[in-house]
Amino acid sequence: MRTTLLAAALAAASLAASVVVPSTAHAGSSAGGQAVSFALIGDTPYGDAQQAALPTLVEAVDADPDVRFVLHAGDVKNGSSTCDDARFAALAELFGTFDDPFVLTPGDNEWTDCHRTAAGSYLPTERLQAVRRVFFPVAGRTLGGHPMGVRTQARDPRHRDYRENVLFTRGRVVFATVHVVGSENGLAPWSGLPGGDRPEERTAEVAARTAAALDWIDTAFSTATRTRAPGVLLMMQAEPLDTPGFARIRARIAERARAYGKPVLLVHGDEHVYEEERGYAGVPNLTRLETFGDTATSWLRVTADPAARGVFSWEPRTVAAG
Repeated sequence: MRTTLLAAALAAASLAASVVVPSTAHAGSSAGGQAVSFALIGDTPYGDAQQAALPTLVEAVDADPDVRFVLHAGDVKNGSSTCDDARFAALAELFGTFDDPFVLTPGDNEWTDCHRTAAGSYLPTERLQAVRRVFFPVAGRTLGGHPMGVRTQARDPRHRDYRENVLFTRGRVVFATVHVVGSENGLAPWSGLPGGDRPEERTAEVAARTAAALDWIDTAFSTATRTRAPGVLLMMQAEPLDTPGFARIRARIAERARAYGKPVLLVHGDEHVYEEERGYAGVPNLTRLETFGDTATSWLRVTADPAARGVFSWEPRTVAAG
């Protein structure tokens, strides 16, 4: 059962939350890595007002001397705004103003849901290519004022399209983004298209992306096992519920996390509520963390410390309205 944490109460909390590792789990070696902090945001900016306010959040994140990179859990716009190239370009430019490396995983609003009339009745697969072109212009390199090199799944000939799935290590902790989106992971019909849904194209896209996601999850845990990493963080846009669009991904995460035995943090957005769930999917060492959404004033400051028993801890931050 989820424990929903109201943003206002948590913003006032003085203690950071942390992953609790049961006594049967092993936190891994604390040697050979230093703690690293980063900003976690998602589902922002939603609409023109939040887009105009986002520079204040960027300034706040940049002003934190301990933040080393920024993770965005997808949905760079709301579902009713247009999916045109100009909007994408403006958003990519805005995200590029973060001083630190900016790591994004796509959300459904920027491509899957672009079939909607209000969004422009675009063919989602065409918009997915636009997302890759604009937000991932150089495979293996992030956005941000000081971009960093990352390992990309596009290096794998079987999944050469998936440049958005990336992996990197900081403080010996393995970080990986996995392209999993809302709208039932893309299974929801493209009902807004002229001429109606295209079920064969839609389901083929989901099948290919799911296969890539499963392989990338395996790669993340294999990398962590080989390097004896003290923890793993997976980021995707949507929570992998036990429903048709997500069931295989959820099962794979649970299987690999349980076998790994050390702290695993699954971060996502989509539902716009800051909340945590320990023992996720029945796995004691797996914690789900959803970041704030539909806001340009709230973010999470997360720390991965290989010397800490639970490795991961976080605290909410609020930006004063300008």
